[in-house]
Amino acid sequence: MSEHVMFARESRGRDGYNVTQVEDFFRRARMAYEGDSPTMSDDDVRNATFDQERGGYQFAAVDHAMDRLEVAFVKRRRADFIATHGQDTWMEHIADRARTLYPRLQRPAGDKFRDADDVGYKKTDVDQLLDELVDYFDDGAQITSQEIREITFPSAKKANAYDPAVVDVYLERVVEVLTAVE
Repeated sequence: MSEHVMFARESRGRDGYNVTQVEDFFRRARMAYEGDSPTMSDDDVRNATFDQERGGYQFAAVDHAMDRLEVAFVKRRRADFIATHGQDTWMEHIADRARTLYPRLQRPAGDKFRDADDVGYKKTDVDQLLDELVDYFDDGAQITSQEIREITFPSAKKANAYDPAVVDVYLERVVEVLTAVE
């Protein structure tokens, strides 16, 4: 058992994240961020997964810390990029990433993603979020990467639902773009 407790733990009867894996990941992330080990990127943070175990670290506590860590890595990447290539080039790079999102936003409501094979995200709720993204990109409406990270969609079935895996990948790219300009 670890002597240092990084996060609140679940009771013995409830699942949480594997303590050893989480602590090892955050140790490596700190070393990478401080420049003392091989590099780690915001993609590595975003794609990290941990096994579950009884009495492990609370999911929400670790997830929030991972969100903050990802933002820190994005900010460092942005600062390094701007120092080398300049602010205008950074903004062009992010604009290029944002443009990859736009074609899906222009699809008709109900046809923005593949239908779920069984249960998925309710189409009308996903479409509403995508309308908010159009307002963000076109009119400067306010939306944050944290809001996207925290969104949950009601479930629906088959033709009334989008495939969650496809929506999740798309929203990861949205978070990447929003984080890069926040």
